Amino acid sequence: MRKNIKLTAFAAASAALALGLTACGSSSDPSSGQAGGAQADENKPLVVAASPSPHADILNFVKDKLAAKEGLKLEIKEFTDYVLPNTATEQGQVGANFFQHKPYLDDFNKKNGTHIVPVVNVHLEPLGLYSKKVKALADIKAGQTIAVPNDTTNEGRALQLLAANNLITLKEGVGTSAKLSDIADKKGLEFKELEAATVPRALNDVDAAVINGNYALEAKLNPAKEALALEKADNNPYANFLAVKAGNEKDPRVEKLAKLLNSDEVKKFIEEKYQGSVIAAFGAPKS
Repeated sequence: MRKNIKLTAFAAASAALALGLTACGSSSDPSSGQAGGAQADENKPLVVAASPSPHADILNFVKDKLAAKEGLKLEIKEFTDYVLPNTATEQGQVGANFFQHKPYLDDFNKKNGTHIVPVVNVHLEPLGLYSKKVKALADIKAGQTIAVPNDTTNEGRALQLLAANNLITLKEGVGTSAKLSDIADKKGLEFKELEAATVPRALNDVDAAVINGNYALEAKLNPAKEALALEKADNNPYANFLAVKAGNEKDPRVEKLAKLLNSDEVKKFIEEKYQGSVIAAFGAPKS
């Protein structure tokens, strides 16, 4: 996920998005995405912004196999970054999004003055450490370089993974927002901060890299089999969820989609398709 967004970049991205998604309508068009609290038209498709994998894959399964029985029309728009789905949802250009976890959303809302809220948890994508140059954690030595995501929440998450596997030592009391400056002992390692989406492409240039689950899947990596280290699912705060702009939680289309995303059919789809690389994590998001 991205670093802190400069205001100029945020404005430019928002303007570009507005031009690129005119087919989805705008916040003044209540039949499209629904800006907070606008009257929903259940006969219109619910437009959902999503990362390609596994989010759009799961949504397409719902669209193709389950939605018609609930009278739900879905339109899925794929995004490869972690900023535009939230800005599109805030501006009413899409009705919901599915790509993020709570620590990231909290940080995004705080920094950008947005009003996105979680609706229902769906799955966990374990963050993993990968390498094309070493075969095991024990092969990572002083002087080698590890790439990590450069945004606040996922960099902290990556550093916690490295600390849990004794590759670094963090300062006492450091939590999920850990930064490189919070490393008490780097054990001779060097670090390269990159935008999360670009980390897989850096695997040939570094000794190892911490990669988000969805980007690992897009890069044809198998987290369950290829990761040198992988996050544990127990008590993990990083479940990915369906989210909307505050006020749209009771949109009947959103309620139908939330129900379907937590269905037995979706759980079976996740288990069979991802074989442990993505884990169903249903239920209400923690406040």
